[in-house]
Amino acid sequence: MGTTSCLWVTALLLHLLDVALGYLTVTIESVPPVVVGDAVTLKCNFKTDGRMREIVWYRVTDGGTIKQKIFTFDAMFSTNYSHMENYRKREDLVYQSTVRLPEVRISDNGPYECHVGIYDRATREKVVLSSDNVFLNVMSPPTSISVIAAESPAPFSRYQAQNFTLVCIVSGGKPAPMVYFKRDGELIEVIPMVEPPAAAAGLKIIQASRNLLNRDMDDTKMKKSLSLLDMEGRGHGSFTEDPIWSLTVDKGLVSSPTTEEIPETVVNREFPRWVHSMDPVYFFHHAHLPMSDGTVEVRAMLTWTLNPQVDNDALISCEVKHPALSMPMQSEVTLASPKGPKILTTPTRVRVGDTVRIAVHGFQSEVFPEPLFTWTRVGGRLLDGSSEHDGKELILERVPAELNGSMYRCTAQNPLGSTDTHTRLIIFENPNLPRGTEDSNGSVSSHKTHGLVWTLLLTVILKAT
Repeated sequence: MGTTSCLWVTALLLHLLDVALGYLTVTIESVPPVVVGDAVTLKCNFKTDGRMREIVWYRVTDGGTIKQKIFTFDAMFSTNYSHMENYRKREDLVYQSTVRLPEVRISDNGPYECHVGIYDRATREKVVLSSDNVFLNVMSPPTSISVIAAESPAPFSRYQAQNFTLVCIVSGGKPAPMVYFKRDGELIEVIPMVEPPAAAAGLKIIQASRNLLNRDMDDTKMKKSLSLLDMEGRGHGSFTEDPIWSLTVDKGLVSSPTTEEIPETVVNREFPRWVHSMDPVYFFHHAHLPMSDGTVEVRAMLTWTLNPQVDNDALISCEVKHPALSMPMQSEVTLASPKGPKILTTPTRVRVGDTVRIAVHGFQSEVFPEPLFTWTRVGGRLLDGSSEHDGKELILERVPAELNGSMYRCTAQNPLGSTDTHTRLIIFENPNLPRGTEDSNGSVSSHKTHGLVWTLLLTVILKAT
């Protein structure tokens, strides 16, 4: 009996306390993830039987240490209730306060709080407070995607299997997108890697153990061209074995009197048996790099042992799925060795003493990855005395007459193949220089200049007498 009385008294006291203080409940409706640029409305519902004092909305930053006030309603100084909506009768004392963000940005991502205060029934000096919070998740779709070769430019290797890595770079996404690779439209099955390919030194050993066969000698036959080019012992045997002579120069490229167009030498892709791997093993690694704007850059790497016979003309695509995208985003590349380089020489009519530029201006078809260019002179060294020059352009300064008829070779190569293109330099006499007065650098010799001056003086004296 005593226990029941105590419980009854306690309940009565709580009821009296509730009557004195009033009640207040505050809840914020949950918000689904929104995309950058969308409009979003935050709704704060509160129910009370007391007189409202204020409503305050906060934007919480820095892990909750900073609260930025974004909206305030003070009942003492305002009778405007337009910020609130009564979805029940006024006497039910149920209200809703809303805050609208017209175009959300990534910086709007984070928690928001709604604080409501009512007057204490016993005295207006006291205020009863209650609050609730919600997290606004702002998503951003990726803004860019690209596929590059990890090591470019890189040379072509005929007798040694090479690991090849493609890197797919996806920027501007939040959260981080899901990235995957396809080959010729088919999803590539990959083996995940913890470390990036550059640090995976065992890759080459693992793949080599699967593909390499013991052999005493490569059974690929060696052939030699009957061209005049073979008169020189070339130092690039791996690029010139099994040459196939084919006229691959663009028909639209008009021949100039400066250079003689020589048919392109295409390296025969008849590879040793151990390179033939029809079922490559693909390794996959990805890394997330947080950006200062709140987005994440994803770098996905696909690595396998390259087989130029099989991988030439393969279409590799990188695709991205993201909750802010209605359909996958993709970028694709076609693996291709260089074919049909177009060589242009300027000036179009070279004279003794001119500076000549011989450059590669594109190929007959797209090349990926970017090729490596090497220039050599057939039968001798370059004008500066070097044996070779790297780059798309070869510059010969102040060409002498002795270079007339000299031939230059451009080797364009990437991991999928190599090709040689030759051009012959034709030099015309410089009408501004008397014939036979040029030295090895194309300039007029000083002793010959003095001789010409004395000859002119004697001629003038003889005519005068």
